[in-house]
Amino acid sequence: MQKTVRVAIVDDHDLFLRGLELLLPEATGGRVTVVASTGDAAYAASVVRHAVPDLVLVDLHMPYAGKGSAAPGGIRAITAIRAASPRARVLAMSGDDDPALAVAALHAGAVGFLPKSSEPASLLPPLLAALEGWAVLPAALLPVLAGPPVTSPAAESLSDDDRALLRLIANGASTVQIAAELHVSERTVKRLTAGLLRRLRVSSRTEAAALAGSAGLV
Repeated sequence: MQKTVRVAIVDDHDLFLRGLELLLPEATGGRVTVVASTGDAAYAASVVRHAVPDLVLVDLHMPYAGKGSAAPGGIRAITAIRAASPRARVLAMSGDDDPALAVAALHAGAVGFLPKSSEPASLLPPLLAALEGWAVLPAALLPVLAGPPVTSPAAESLSDDDRALLRLIANGASTVQIAAELHVSERTVKRLTAGLLRRLRVSSRTEAAALAGSAGLV
């Protein structure tokens, strides 16, 4: 039986908030249910503490009543939510894709950033990914957040075949998918991958993917 994802929404745009409450369950075939919502950023931590959702969607451009940091209300709400409910997974949302705002949200404790232009039906995969421990970010923000490419002598010396394998790994392809793409057996893929990791001096596919991204190979 598939697990229902319990979501709380923090957004002071009432029309958007009510729209998500109605559309998320319908667009995801009941896989997502909204268990709490508030338009008050300062009240968000209390709402999350009582509702205990799996995920919290927080709009970054919100006012925040009371004294304190000059940071946007959504950033302050994320900080408060994480302080009150350390296990809560928070996804920031915004109508713009300002990299500085996305970075601030991540520093505050968010596990990802989603554009508010996202269609409700497209939100299920990133919500599930966030629940499984993945960071969720729009592809357009990755080059900005990653910074300039990092030179890696080991990566630069790879053969064309190694680079092709590394790109598949960095794109999240499974052993079965890589075998089909390269027209080899799964056993061969495992052998080739082990050799690639050894040449890159890393111990896992995740580290290889990170190195590929930082070196500008994908």
